[in-house]
Amino acid sequence: MNLPITTDSSTDDQAARAAWLYYVGGLTQDQIASEMGLSRQRAQRLVSRAVAAGLIHVRLNHHLATCQALESALRERFGLVRCRVMPGLGPDRDPVRSIAPAAAEEMERVLREPRSLVIALGTGRALRGMVDALGPAEAPQHRLVSLLGNIAPDGSASFFEVIMRLAEKVRAPHYPMPVPVMADSAEENAALQALGVLRKVRDLARNADVTFVGIGQMGDDAPLLTDGFLTPEELREIQQLGAAGEVAGWIFDEEGRYLDLSINRRMTGVRVPETSADRPVIGITAGASKVVAATAALRSGIINGLVTDEPTARGILARSQ
Repeated sequence: MNLPITTDSSTDDQAARAAWLYYVGGLTQDQIASEMGLSRQRAQRLVSRAVAAGLIHVRLNHHLATCQALESALRERFGLVRCRVMPGLGPDRDPVRSIAPAAAEEMERVLREPRSLVIALGTGRALRGMVDALGPAEAPQHRLVSLLGNIAPDGSASFFEVIMRLAEKVRAPHYPMPVPVMADSAEENAALQALGVLRKVRDLARNADVTFVGIGQMGDDAPLLTDGFLTPEELREIQQLGAAGEVAGWIFDEEGRYLDLSINRRMTGVRVPETSADRPVIGITAGASKVVAATAALRSGIINGLVTDEPTARGILARSQ
């Protein structure tokens, strides 16, 4: 299927993209001109136009046609309930800076619901960026619950755990999972699962109305390695067994099927089902290293919503053909 996703369709599109690169990406006007194939003077005029027209106020208020086309393609390909694609910031730029404002808007949309909801959360840089980008909100009617433990292998609090941060911002009751992310053995995990307080938190997470998760890659820069949950030897072993990605620590293959691994049997948290039901499970992820994992999670339905950027969206669509 050929999609009109290769060129901007209006001056407003160009202005919005230039302003996004300037204010969010931190690019100079010379860099913007190089990135967009324009003169420096043209780039300067586009940024000024975006400000004068109110297209951008830290968050992008103009929805680029290219991003809309990618969203439509992803919705159609994977049957998504929610999808946001943001402009890319160019090579060597942190893609989390691009997607964090859109992820925050998705969270704010949920928080505005007047009925009481249970909102489950994973961890990671992308989710932390989402919470940091949230505007002021009071949402005491909701309950926030973690999908996984909050203690790292060395006994420290997990650096990218977000539930406390979010609860402080929105003044909502919150339920962290008061155990290590991963037990030392399957037997120890069974003993932890028998704890009454853990059963209550897990039951709450399993029945969440909305879930927000990051998606971890299983390449040589896997978060489970860099955060100390795997040794390099263990990572190489599970790579050979087909590991492609992970959500809330649970590892799956390129088709999004969870693998029968020792590490999966030691995870203390809740596993997101391979086929999401009618409840949104929104993946927040971007970057070339995430394409394989994100595509796998979409294929199996581990996630049925997505917030990402243009290059990642294109990579997912190319890989899933």
